Amino acid sequence: MEYINNTPTGVSATGSGAVNKILCCECGVPIEPNASNMCVPCLRSHVDITENIPKQAVIFFCRNCERYLNPPNEWVQCTLESKELLSLCLKRLQGLRQVKLVDAGFVWTEPHSKRIKVKLTVHGEVMNDVVLQQVFVVEFTVNNQMCDDCHRTEAKDFWRCMVQVRQKAVNKKTLFYLEQMILKHKAHENTLGIKPTAGGLDFFYATDAHARKMVDFLQAVLPVKVTTSKKLISHDIHSNSYNYKYSYAIDIVPVSKGSLVCLNKRLTQQLGHISPVCLVAKVANSIHLIDPQTAQLAEVHNMAFWKTPFEAICNPKQMVEFVVMDVEIIRDSERKIFPGQGPVSMRHSLADVWVVKSSELGINDNTIHVKSHLGNLLKPGDSVLGYDLREANVNNADFEKLNPDTVPDVLLVKKSYDKSVRKQNRNWKLKHLAEDVAVDTDIENEYNEFLEDLEEDPELRQNVNIFRDKTKQIPVDTNDMEDPSVPRITLEEMLDDLVIEDEEMGDV
Repeated sequence: MEYINNTPTGVSATGSGAVNKILCCECGVPIEPNASNMCVPCLRSHVDITENIPKQAVIFFCRNCERYLNPPNEWVQCTLESKELLSLCLKRLQGLRQVKLVDAGFVWTEPHSKRIKVKLTVHGEVMNDVVLQQVFVVEFTVNNQMCDDCHRTEAKDFWRCMVQVRQKAVNKKTLFYLEQMILKHKAHENTLGIKPTAGGLDFFYATDAHARKMVDFLQAVLPVKVTTSKKLISHDIHSNSYNYKYSYAIDIVPVSKGSLVCLNKRLTQQLGHISPVCLVAKVANSIHLIDPQTAQLAEVHNMAFWKTPFEAICNPKQMVEFVVMDVEIIRDSERKIFPGQGPVSMRHSLADVWVVKSSELGINDNTIHVKSHLGNLLKPGDSVLGYDLREANVNNADFEKLNPDTVPDVLLVKKSYDKSVRKQNRNWKLKHLAEDVAVDTDIENEYNEFLEDLEEDPELRQNVNIFRDKTKQIPVDTNDMEDPSVPRITLEEMLDDLVIEDEEMGDV
């Protein structure tokens, strides 16, 4: 082998600055001495340090949840050209462990091409401690594959936990309120499916943790009773593992807003000596009661109700329409206050009201005197709905123990307005969990009553998302309304329903 002396002029061959080069054994180019005696281009032509690294690979992508498969069973969320996706691609290259990775980066491709290109720079040791650097590109093909979670969601019959929500009541106002609470707080995000039934709703889940989260939400918003059960599906005796299906039965209190209830003597004493016969003002995380004759309020919590449960003796379907003949407000100084009496409602005004049944108006002059808490709403000539206990068929043991002289003949519940006018002027709507459910006439009437309750009670609609109905026009002039006293929801309380649609681009 021929050596070349490239010593600069003025520098001796034995000096520290002397550099000796040799000729490449392949092409004869002067190079610095190395163990292979070859230049870099010739060395690359003989040795490929990336021969064990695949230049093409496949990664799997789920189009439903937009996640990538990280073998063996993990699905991770990654965006294009992110460090998470780069790490996932590098893990798919098995031969990368035999070389040293110096640099890695993406090569731009069309997002819809289903191709991901990664440019790699590696170092490898060849032929007796000779380090060679090489740059190459690996192309990944993105194949579509549905993940296990999306499979279970699409199957809809696959579930491991079920939450059954039931209410044994004639009126469904409480279930309508619960539906809006679930939509507002997005408590149904982890459900595999929702199945409406005659007495409530069924929620299906893949894990017990998601079902327990739904149960905790129901216990926070409504007074309920929870019953848990499980069924053995399979058992592996070798690993001592069990596969169960869990079921949670949720019983909601069997009363709703507007129901008339009768309390036992012990419970009335605990609630500030409230009258045994009272109305349900609201059902939220507890039952709110009001005495129509004194406007006294009481609150029955979840544990107290299930210790001494009570049922509705009259339901809103049994209400009768009356016509107000005269109203006389009772002043605060004229009220009879008893020792230990509970709080009194400040939103209502007690009044002596004289009413006549609408069906008997003009036939006889049987005027009925009633003490009512609706004195601030009623005036002569108004229509009002109430319960006529003289003709009601009540089958309740606590009601039979009461003195007939202390039981009022009529109890007024709420002021009545023209339903057709209210429905026509209603320019808002609500969302539902299941849009394609067939609704019969009775349920539709109860749903309209629930909408009327939202219009009349500002506190109730604070927990409900109300959306503006764009199919109906907003009245410009309030004088066009037939009755301005009809309760309405203002435009400031409504939300805009966001609808995202893909518009087809025209030919350019």
